[in-house]
Amino acid sequence: MQAADLPDNEAQRLMALHALQVLDTPIDDAFERITQLAQALFDVPIALVSLVDHERQWFKSHSGLEICETSREVSFCAHAIAHDAPLIIENTLNDERFADNPLVTSPPHIRFYAGYPLRPADDLPVGTLSLIDSQPRHFSQRERHLLQTLANQVEELLRQHQMRQLLAQTTRRYEALLNESATGIIRIDCTGQVLGINHFAQTMLGYSDHEVVGQNVSILTPAAISSRHNSFISNYLEGGEPKVIGRGREVEARHKAGHMIPVHLAINAIHNEQGEVVEFLGILTNLTEVYAATERMHKEQSLLKVLHQGITDYQALMSGEQLWTFLMEALRELTDSDYTLIGEVLPTDTTNALKIHAITDLSWSDESRHLMEQLRSGNMVLTNPNSLLGRVYAYGDVIITDNVSQHSKRGGFPPGHPKLDNYLGVPIFSGNNLIGMYAIANSKQPLNQALLDWLQPFTDTCALLINLYRQMAEREQVTRDLAAARDQAETANKAKSEFLSSMSHELRTPLNAIIGFAQLLAKGRRDPLSSKQQRQVGQIEKSGQHLLSLINEVLDLARIEAGHMTLSMEPILIENVLDDACSTLEANIDAAGITLTRAHLSSPWQVIADYTRTKQVLLNLLSNAIKYNREHGTIHIGIEQLGDELRIGITDSGCGIAPARHHELFEPFNRLDAEYGTIEGTGIGLAITRELVERMQGRIGVESQPGQGATFWFTLPITEQAIAPGQLSSEPGNSDSESGQVSYQLLYIEDNPTNQRLMEDIIDDFDKVQLQTVASAELGLDIMRHSPPDLVLMDIHLPGMSGYQALDAVQQDPKLQHLKVIALSANAMKRDQQYGLAAGFADYLTKPIDIEKLTATLNRFLKLAPGEES
Repeated sequence: MQAADLPDNEAQRLMALHALQVLDTPIDDAFERITQLAQALFDVPIALVSLVDHERQWFKSHSGLEICETSREVSFCAHAIAHDAPLIIENTLNDERFADNPLVTSPPHIRFYAGYPLRPADDLPVGTLSLIDSQPRHFSQRERHLLQTLANQVEELLRQHQMRQLLAQTTRRYEALLNESATGIIRIDCTGQVLGINHFAQTMLGYSDHEVVGQNVSILTPAAISSRHNSFISNYLEGGEPKVIGRGREVEARHKAGHMIPVHLAINAIHNEQGEVVEFLGILTNLTEVYAATERMHKEQSLLKVLHQGITDYQALMSGEQLWTFLMEALRELTDSDYTLIGEVLPTDTTNALKIHAITDLSWSDESRHLMEQLRSGNMVLTNPNSLLGRVYAYGDVIITDNVSQHSKRGGFPPGHPKLDNYLGVPIFSGNNLIGMYAIANSKQPLNQALLDWLQPFTDTCALLINLYRQMAEREQVTRDLAAARDQAETANKAKSEFLSSMSHELRTPLNAIIGFAQLLAKGRRDPLSSKQQRQVGQIEKSGQHLLSLINEVLDLARIEAGHMTLSMEPILIENVLDDACSTLEANIDAAGITLTRAHLSSPWQVIADYTRTKQVLLNLLSNAIKYNREHGTIHIGIEQLGDELRIGITDSGCGIAPARHHELFEPFNRLDAEYGTIEGTGIGLAITRELVERMQGRIGVESQPGQGATFWFTLPITEQAIAPGQLSSEPGNSDSESGQVSYQLLYIEDNPTNQRLMEDIIDDFDKVQLQTVASAELGLDIMRHSPPDLVLMDIHLPGMSGYQALDAVQQDPKLQHLKVIALSANAMKRDQQYGLAAGFADYLTKPIDIEKLTATLNRFLKLAPGEES
């Protein structure tokens, strides 16, 4: 036996079969008559309408055969489906495909088979009309044609069956839509008569079916338009512009009881096959809950608006004394009330009293008007606990009544008092404390628990605002106290600044002599020192410089804390700063036997920073890496880009730091117990470094583990701005010398004898500079007037006339205005230098004297040729 092959379009064929909805349906007389006719017409014992399913063949009609289906594997019809063509087998025993088929070798012992494909839709074969005989026979061409004709009739029956099924489904859907829909549906004929109304519409409008069907639909419309309703239909039928038909709109429908119900109405015209309007279908959606929800939403929005404005505009409302009036009017609108009040509860020795902050005007006479003014101003409080108000503010009770005149606690109203119908009094609690109340009267809304619950956010907001109001006086007092504390802090800060300035001056004056003479002794060429003396002098200078650096760090920290640290933010090349810092510490690195390496820069990175302060950051971190390194250790400077930042890391090979103590590193004066060791320092270098980095919009941090060294890193913002040309320029040269001048006169005004001798020893190395020293500004001015010098060096703190007063005298004297006066002072704070330059000093040098800087300054102002200072 050979089973039939599956056709290429098997999936589509099965879909077409199932769409007929005919499988496993009851016996149908029309199909039975076709197969009986086929039996008689062809004189065969069996005639079938066979439908080939996925794994079976099912017989819609099986005249002469008791079974109603077989497996597809033994099906003859499956072969006709596979080839999509008529299948005629005149003797099955002579056909190897069927000779051993169970239907051939066993009952019904098929010897003859003729099957014609059935294609009721999309030309897809779903089955066959089949003829079966137990004897072989010849099948003529005429018989073939007759079989095709009968098959066409079966196809039509299948199509009609499908249409009946679809129509039945449509009918069921329509009936469900009409009768079970949660929307009102009304059928109307072309004269406006109601043909049908579904249950939902009956319930919505209060009618029964027999009360509406047969009546004109105008009974369901508002009286204002019921008389014109029929004209709407006739106008549409005559081709007029539709107003409702074919469009949706919100209208009102009339309930049987007479009240109106908001609905959304959509009317559709139903046409027959000729395109004529035969009836109308009205769809009504009840909008009652939607309208109610919208109203609730508007109320909620109004409430939220009040709460939001009361909180966010509290300061403005309170400053304008409008807060309580605003809340009172909002409460009146929210509750549709004629009268409202809001008050604050004031505890007394006996019972609570009520201070009214806002109240609707209830005055009806001059006397009552005066009383209202007293209540509003807060000059009068209410104390009677046994009144409608008193029960609320004295005991915290909620009072609700719809009949004020009959309430036991109403009290008496004087003649002329406005009539009060209903009343609601609500206490305002903050925790367990009764702090206020509000009341409404003559409300258009029902006064009940639902209203109280809805007003709860308003009540809570009033509690918050009363607490804020109570805190106003306290806050004002705190503000006054803070102002006094601020003034005291500013005074203390000023005193601290003056102390630091004084300390700086007093410490720098002796350091000037210590460092200056040490430098002179070390550089002396006329009386050179021995090696031992050189070491001793070097130690003196080193200790002096260390003390000077400690002073500078303390002053830097003080300036940062006081907010007086100014930065000059500009594009700088990070490589230039690194070169500068490494060059400055080159001798220290060599002396410590440390190997310094730097990462190769892939590009000339530019950052936005203060050049001097960036160098200071690098010097601080590199100095620490030198001090806390191991013997013959290493330092590596790494640079990498992190987004829009440049990260500079200083990695040493020292003993490392425990992560638990990393946060202590940047605390001022915290040296992590290093103060007990041999390494010198104040413990504020990293604190200053962090402040400088953060003020330059950077970040700083540390990565370290004990025994693995440490990496201190910081970031600066990257920029692509052009580098200012002036950044690359050097100090003005000294090439513009006047070789013809024999000598220069330098006047030095200084009252300290030690500093005088130091300056004399320094100038002694300048062959073409003659120094004249005086101890007061007055004497210096006399010398300037009688024998003007080429340059003046002047201390600021002098006996009698100060340096600034002397400078002013020089600037006011036309004969002396050309003189260049350089300040040389122990006042070394940044503001001192800025003030000095602004006052008119040509330059501002600080003590202790930096001999190299002094030399460069003298070269610049006296225009000495190279070598003339030696």
